[in-house]
Amino acid sequence: MRFAVTGSSGLIGTALIRSLLADGHQVVRLVRRPPQGDGRRADGSTEAHWDPAHGQADPTALAGAEAVVHLAGAGVGDHRWTAAYKREIRDSRVLGTAALAEALAELDTPPRVLVSGSAIGFYGQAGDRVIDETAAPGDDFLARVSQEWEDAAQPAADAGIRVVHPRTGLVVAAGGGAWGRLFPIFRLGLGGRLGSGRQYWSFISLRDEVAALRFLVDREELSGPVNLTAPHPVTNREVTAAMGRVLRRPTPFPVPEAALRLVLGEFAVEVVGSQRVVPARLLEAGFRFSDPTIEEAVRAAR
Repeated sequence: MRFAVTGSSGLIGTALIRSLLADGHQVVRLVRRPPQGDGRRADGSTEAHWDPAHGQADPTALAGAEAVVHLAGAGVGDHRWTAAYKREIRDSRVLGTAALAEALAELDTPPRVLVSGSAIGFYGQAGDRVIDETAAPGDDFLARVSQEWEDAAQPAADAGIRVVHPRTGLVVAAGGGAWGRLFPIFRLGLGGRLGSGRQYWSFISLRDEVAALRFLVDREELSGPVNLTAPHPVTNREVTAAMGRVLRRPTPFPVPEAALRLVLGEFAVEVVGSQRVVPARLLEAGFRFSDPTIEEAVRAAR
Protein backbone atom coordinates (compact mmCIF):
# COMPACT_ATOMS: atom_id res chain seq x y z
CA MET A 1 0.00 0.00 0.00
CA ARG A 2 1.13 3.55 -0.69
CA PHE A 3 1.05 5.93 2.30
CA ALA A 4 1.59 9.68 2.57
CA VAL A 5 2.70 10.83 6.02
CA THR A 6 3.11 14.30 7.54
CA GLY A 7 5.08 14.86 10.73
CA SER A 8 7.45 12.18 9.50
CA SER A 9 10.43 13.42 11.54
CA GLY A 10 8.55 13.49 14.83
CA LEU A 11 8.51 10.82 17.51
CA ILE A 12 5.37 9.05 16.29
CA GLY A 13 5.95 9.67 12.58
CA THR A 14 9.45 8.22 12.69
CA ALA A 15 8.25 5.05 14.42
CA LEU A 16 5.23 4.71 12.12
CA ILE A 17 7.27 5.00 8.93
CA ARG A 18 9.82 2.50 10.22
CA SER A 19 6.97 0.05 10.82
CA LEU A 20 5.38 0.63 7.41
CA LEU A 21 8.63 0.23 5.50
CA ALA A 22 9.48 -2.94 7.42
CA ASP A 23 6.24 -4.43 6.13
CA GLY A 24 6.96 -3.51 2.52
CA HIS A 25 4.68 -0.47 2.13
CA GLN A 26 5.57 2.58 0.04
CA VAL A 27 5.85 5.85 1.98
CA VAL A 28 5.88 9.46 0.80
CA ARG A 29 7.01 11.87 3.49
CA LEU A 30 5.53 15.37 3.22
CA VAL A 31 8.29 17.70 4.44
CA ARG A 32 8.42 21.47 4.90
CA ARG A 33 11.98 21.87 3.62
CA PRO A 34 12.99 21.27 -0.03
CA PRO A 35 13.36 17.51 -0.66
CA GLN A 36 16.92 16.25 -0.67
CA GLY A 37 18.34 15.36 -4.09
CA ASP A 38 15.75 13.49 -6.13
CA GLY A 39 13.59 13.00 -3.05
CA ARG A 40 14.58 9.37 -2.52
CA ARG A 41 15.86 8.40 0.92
CA ALA A 42 18.17 5.58 1.91
CA ASP A 43 15.37 3.83 3.81
CA GLY A 44 13.30 3.49 0.63
CA SER A 45 10.82 6.28 1.33
CA THR A 46 10.49 9.41 -0.81
CA GLU A 47 10.02 13.06 0.06
CA ALA A 48 7.64 15.69 -1.30
CA HIS A 49 7.35 19.33 -0.27
CA TRP A 50 4.36 20.94 1.41
CA ASP A 51 3.93 24.28 3.18
CA PRO A 52 1.43 23.95 6.05
CA ALA A 53 2.30 27.40 7.43
CA HIS A 54 0.87 28.97 4.27
CA GLY A 55 -1.89 26.42 3.74
CA GLN A 56 -0.31 24.84 0.68
CA ALA A 57 -0.20 21.17 -0.26
CA ASP A 58 0.54 19.96 -3.78
CA PRO A 59 -2.09 17.43 -4.92
CA THR A 60 0.43 15.81 -7.27
CA ALA A 61 2.54 14.76 -4.29
CA LEU A 62 -0.49 12.95 -2.88
CA ALA A 63 -1.59 11.25 -6.08
CA GLY A 64 -1.67 7.49 -5.78
CA ALA A 65 -1.71 7.41 -1.99
CA GLU A 66 -4.23 4.92 -0.64
CA ALA A 67 -3.89 6.16 2.95
CA VAL A 68 -2.75 9.46 4.43
CA VAL A 69 -1.60 9.79 8.05
CA HIS A 70 -1.42 13.40 9.17
CA LEU A 71 0.67 13.91 12.32
CA ALA A 72 2.24 17.35 11.81
CA GLY A 73 1.96 20.06 14.46
CA ALA A 74 4.16 22.18 16.73
CA GLY A 75 4.94 20.47 20.04
CA VAL A 76 2.72 21.73 22.82
CA GLY A 77 5.45 21.34 25.45
CA ASP A 78 8.42 22.46 23.39
CA HIS A 79 8.33 26.14 24.42
CA ARG A 80 6.75 28.41 26.97
CA TRP A 81 3.25 29.39 25.87
CA THR A 82 3.68 32.95 24.70
CA ALA A 83 0.93 34.45 22.58
CA ALA A 84 3.10 33.89 19.50
CA TYR A 85 3.77 30.24 20.31
CA LYS A 86 0.11 29.56 21.03
CA ARG A 87 -0.64 30.87 17.53
CA GLU A 88 2.00 28.51 16.15
CA ILE A 89 0.46 25.56 18.00
CA ARG A 90 -2.95 26.41 16.59
CA ASP A 91 -1.94 27.36 13.05
CA SER A 92 0.43 24.42 12.54
CA ARG A 93 -2.52 22.12 13.14
CA VAL A 94 -5.51 23.93 11.72
CA LEU A 95 -3.97 25.50 8.61
CA GLY A 96 -1.98 22.40 7.74
CA THR A 97 -4.98 20.12 8.13
CA ALA A 98 -7.19 22.38 6.03
CA ALA A 99 -4.58 22.54 3.24
CA LEU A 100 -4.12 18.78 3.25
CA ALA A 101 -7.85 18.01 3.32
CA GLU A 102 -8.53 20.42 0.45
CA ALA A 103 -5.70 18.98 -1.63
CA LEU A 104 -7.00 15.43 -1.07
CA ALA A 105 -10.51 16.51 -2.03
CA GLU A 106 -9.18 17.74 -5.40
CA LEU A 107 -7.67 14.40 -6.39
CA ASP A 108 -9.33 12.44 -9.19
CA THR A 109 -8.67 9.30 -7.16
CA PRO A 110 -8.56 10.28 -3.49
CA PRO A 111 -7.17 8.00 -0.77
CA ARG A 112 -9.62 5.71 0.95
CA VAL A 113 -8.71 7.02 4.41
CA LEU A 114 -7.26 10.09 6.10
CA VAL A 115 -6.05 9.48 9.66
CA SER A 116 -5.89 13.09 10.82
CA GLY A 117 -4.24 13.64 14.18
CA SER A 118 -5.93 14.99 17.27
CA ALA A 119 -5.35 14.73 21.02
CA ILE A 120 -7.12 14.01 24.28
CA GLY A 121 -6.72 17.72 24.95
CA PHE A 122 -10.06 17.87 23.11
CA TYR A 123 -11.81 17.00 26.37
CA GLY A 124 -10.25 19.70 28.55
CA GLN A 125 -9.62 19.04 32.23
CA ALA A 126 -12.13 16.62 33.78
CA GLY A 127 -10.73 15.51 37.13
CA ASP A 128 -11.29 11.82 37.86
CA ARG A 129 -14.36 11.44 35.61
CA VAL A 130 -13.94 8.61 33.08
CA ILE A 131 -14.04 9.98 29.53
CA ASP A 132 -14.75 8.13 26.30
CA GLU A 133 -15.38 9.39 22.77
CA THR A 134 -18.95 10.45 23.59
CA ALA A 135 -17.76 13.15 26.04
CA ALA A 136 -18.29 16.81 25.19
CA PRO A 137 -15.33 19.04 24.30
CA GLY A 138 -13.62 21.17 26.90
CA ASP A 139 -13.20 24.93 26.81
CA ASP A 140 -9.51 25.57 27.49
CA PHE A 141 -6.87 26.46 24.91
CA LEU A 142 -5.93 22.94 23.82
CA ALA A 143 -9.58 21.87 23.75
CA ARG A 144 -10.46 24.70 21.39
CA VAL A 145 -7.43 24.00 19.20
CA SER A 146 -8.32 20.30 19.03
CA GLN A 147 -11.87 21.10 17.96
CA GLU A 148 -10.65 23.39 15.16
CA TRP A 149 -8.02 20.81 14.21
CA GLU A 150 -10.62 18.11 13.70
CA ASP A 151 -13.06 20.43 11.95
CA ALA A 152 -10.38 21.45 9.45
CA ALA A 153 -10.44 17.93 7.92
CA GLN A 154 -14.07 18.30 6.83
CA PRO A 155 -13.29 18.93 3.11
CA ALA A 156 -11.83 15.42 2.92
CA ALA A 157 -14.91 13.90 4.53
CA ASP A 158 -17.14 15.90 2.17
CA ALA A 159 -15.22 14.37 -0.75
CA GLY A 160 -16.11 10.87 0.45
CA ILE A 161 -12.82 10.07 2.18
CA ARG A 162 -13.11 8.13 5.44
CA VAL A 163 -11.66 10.45 8.08
CA VAL A 164 -10.51 9.18 11.47
CA HIS A 165 -9.29 11.42 14.32
CA PRO A 166 -6.92 9.58 16.67
CA ARG A 167 -7.14 11.49 19.95
CA THR A 168 -3.72 10.55 21.28
CA GLY A 169 -2.74 10.58 24.94
CA LEU A 170 0.71 10.92 26.50
CA VAL A 171 3.08 8.71 24.51
CA VAL A 172 5.51 6.74 26.68
CA ALA A 173 8.85 6.82 24.87
CA ALA A 174 12.42 7.53 25.89
CA GLY A 175 13.25 9.22 22.60
CA GLY A 176 10.95 12.23 22.68
CA GLY A 177 7.74 13.83 23.81
CA ALA A 178 6.90 14.49 27.45
CA TRP A 179 8.25 11.14 28.61
CA GLY A 180 11.51 11.78 26.80
CA ARG A 181 12.12 14.55 29.33
CA LEU A 182 11.13 12.40 32.30
CA PHE A 183 13.42 9.43 31.69
CA PRO A 184 16.78 11.24 32.19
CA ILE A 185 15.52 12.84 35.41
CA PHE A 186 14.30 9.56 36.84
CA ARG A 187 17.46 7.71 35.77
CA LEU A 188 19.45 10.19 37.88
CA GLY A 189 17.26 9.42 40.88
CA LEU A 190 15.80 12.94 40.82
CA GLY A 191 12.26 12.03 39.81
CA GLY A 192 9.12 12.59 41.83
CA ARG A 193 5.44 13.32 41.58
CA LEU A 194 4.34 16.55 39.89
CA GLY A 195 1.97 18.74 41.85
CA SER A 196 -0.44 16.75 44.01
CA GLY A 197 0.19 13.54 42.06
CA ARG A 198 -3.54 12.82 42.10
CA GLN A 199 -4.11 13.98 38.52
CA TYR A 200 -4.79 11.27 35.93
CA TRP A 201 -2.39 10.79 33.05
CA SER A 202 -3.85 8.91 30.07
CA PHE A 203 -0.86 7.26 28.43
CA ILE A 204 -0.05 4.94 25.54
CA SER A 205 3.21 3.17 24.68
CA LEU A 206 4.88 4.17 21.43
CA ARG A 207 4.50 0.70 19.93
CA ASP A 208 0.80 0.64 20.79
CA GLU A 209 0.40 4.11 19.27
CA VAL A 210 1.92 2.92 15.99
CA ALA A 211 -0.10 -0.28 16.00
CA ALA A 212 -3.30 1.67 16.71
CA LEU A 213 -2.68 4.11 13.86
CA ARG A 214 -2.23 1.21 11.46
CA PHE A 215 -5.36 -0.41 12.91
CA LEU A 216 -7.34 2.76 12.11
CA VAL A 217 -6.12 2.63 8.51
CA ASP A 218 -7.24 -0.97 8.11
CA ARG A 219 -10.59 -0.96 9.88
CA GLU A 220 -13.14 0.35 7.40
CA GLU A 221 -15.87 0.69 10.02
CA LEU A 222 -13.95 3.27 12.05
CA SER A 223 -14.35 6.99 11.38
CA GLY A 224 -14.54 10.10 13.51
CA PRO A 225 -12.85 10.32 16.92
CA VAL A 226 -11.02 7.34 18.41
CA ASN A 227 -9.12 7.65 21.69
CA LEU A 228 -5.56 6.33 21.50
CA THR A 229 -4.83 5.71 25.15
CA ALA A 230 -4.10 2.59 27.16
CA PRO A 231 -7.17 1.04 28.84
CA HIS A 232 -5.94 1.78 32.37
CA PRO A 233 -5.18 5.50 32.93
CA VAL A 234 -3.24 6.14 36.13
CA THR A 235 -2.45 9.02 38.44
CA ASN A 236 0.82 10.88 38.29
CA ARG A 237 1.66 9.35 41.67
CA GLU A 238 1.28 5.89 40.11
CA VAL A 239 3.39 6.95 37.12
CA THR A 240 6.12 8.07 39.52
CA ALA A 241 6.04 4.76 41.38
CA ALA A 242 6.19 2.75 38.13
CA MET A 243 9.13 4.78 36.83
CA GLY A 244 10.98 4.19 40.10
CA ARG A 245 10.33 0.44 40.05
CA VAL A 246 11.28 -0.10 36.42
CA LEU A 247 14.38 2.10 36.52
CA ARG A 248 15.28 0.99 40.06
CA ARG A 249 15.74 4.51 41.29
CA PRO A 250 14.33 6.43 44.26
CA THR A 251 11.66 9.05 43.56
CA PRO A 252 12.10 11.47 46.47
CA PHE A 253 11.69 14.88 44.88
CA PRO A 254 8.10 16.08 44.40
CA VAL A 255 7.72 19.26 42.35
CA PRO A 256 5.14 21.68 43.83
CA GLU A 257 2.46 23.04 41.53
CA ALA A 258 3.65 26.60 42.19
CA ALA A 259 7.12 25.72 40.89
CA LEU A 260 5.68 24.13 37.77
CA ARG A 261 3.65 27.25 37.07
CA LEU A 262 6.73 29.41 37.54
CA VAL A 263 8.81 27.34 35.11
CA LEU A 264 6.18 26.29 32.57
CA GLY A 265 3.70 29.17 32.67
CA GLU A 266 0.27 28.34 31.24
CA PHE A 267 1.41 24.88 30.08
CA ALA A 268 1.60 23.85 33.74
CA VAL A 269 -2.20 23.54 33.62
CA GLU A 270 -1.76 20.53 31.34
CA VAL A 271 0.86 18.94 33.61
CA VAL A 272 -1.16 19.20 36.82
CA GLY A 273 -4.55 18.87 35.11
CA SER A 274 -6.39 15.56 35.05
CA GLN A 275 -7.80 13.54 32.13
CA ARG A 276 -9.00 9.98 32.73
CA VAL A 277 -9.54 8.90 29.12
CA VAL A 278 -10.39 5.36 28.00
CA PRO A 279 -10.19 3.89 24.45
CA ALA A 280 -13.77 2.66 24.20
CA ARG A 281 -14.04 2.56 20.40
CA LEU A 282 -10.61 1.00 19.93
CA LEU A 283 -11.43 -1.82 22.34
CA GLU A 284 -14.89 -2.35 20.81
CA ALA A 285 -13.26 -2.72 17.38
CA GLY A 286 -11.01 -5.49 18.70
CA PHE A 287 -7.65 -3.75 19.14
CA ARG A 288 -5.28 -5.55 21.50
CA PHE A 289 -2.72 -3.57 23.47
CA SER A 290 0.83 -4.84 23.88
CA ASP A 291 1.34 -2.56 26.89
CA PRO A 292 -1.99 -2.07 28.68
CA THR A 293 -0.47 -1.03 32.04
CA ILE A 294 1.85 1.83 32.93
CA GLU A 295 4.59 -0.53 34.10
CA GLU A 296 4.51 -2.43 30.81
CA ALA A 297 4.60 0.84 28.86
CA VAL A 298 7.61 2.12 30.82
CA ARG A 299 9.44 -1.19 30.43
CA ALA A 300 8.83 -1.10 26.67
CA ALA A 301 10.27 2.41 26.47
CA ARG A 302 13.29 2.27 28.75
